[in-house]
Amino acid sequence: MKILITGASSGIGAEFARQYASEDNELFLLARREEKLQKLQNELSKKCKTITIIVVDVTDFELLQSKLREIEAFDMVILNAGISLGHTHAKIPTIAEFKTLYDVNVLSQHAVLEIILPKMQAQKSGKIVFISSLSSLFTMPTAKVYASSKRALNAYAEGIRYKYATDGIQVITILPGFIKSELTDKNDFKMPFLLETDEAVGRMKKAIEKGKEFYAFPLRFYLIIKLLNLLPSLLRQRIVNYLH
Repeated sequence: MKILITGASSGIGAEFARQYASEDNELFLLARREEKLQKLQNELSKKCKTITIIVVDVTDFELLQSKLREIEAFDMVILNAGISLGHTHAKIPTIAEFKTLYDVNVLSQHAVLEIILPKMQAQKSGKIVFISSLSSLFTMPTAKVYASSKRALNAYAEGIRYKYATDGIQVITILPGFIKSELTDKNDFKMPFLLETDEAVGRMKKAIEKGKEFYAFPLRFYLIIKLLNLLPSLLRQRIVNYLH
């Protein structure tokens, strides 16, 4: 299986590479940090059929698409690249921060798929995995930019799922909670239900293999969020005020 993983140089992306490294798979690892990609390639080279590293910043859309045009169709794409501004009460995010986050978390996903989807259509098969977040379901004030980007990603993924269902293309949206990574290392508060990276990716891999269209976890965290969304608006406001 030919698998493209974006944001593959560390954290969740690197762990996906480790868990998909096998003699049956060809991995294409995409990220901007060449040294980390090369280190991961060296680590996994003996376990994997082939490993190709693609060094590019996903916000350089022209270069990103140019590199992807050179590769034949993939069997699966794991759209993992994402950034966060962290949780802060200190200031309103600048327009530059807002734009950078949306470029990475939303627009880069489309830049990838604009090139890859026609190839999957031609082969009448493919699997697209969007790594979203539980924060897309309930927005805390300190994470409004990140949460809104992931909610936008959910909507985009839903549209892609409906559009290409008849082409044999499967779309999976995964909404994890807090996972130990560079992304969550920015947080200076106790994160509920925090998962180790290998355990979290193992759960996601199982969901992908089962072909779940939507997978939100940990379950207890997801159910708490669902419950919060059922509460009257005034009560939700009081809870949010207390929590942040």
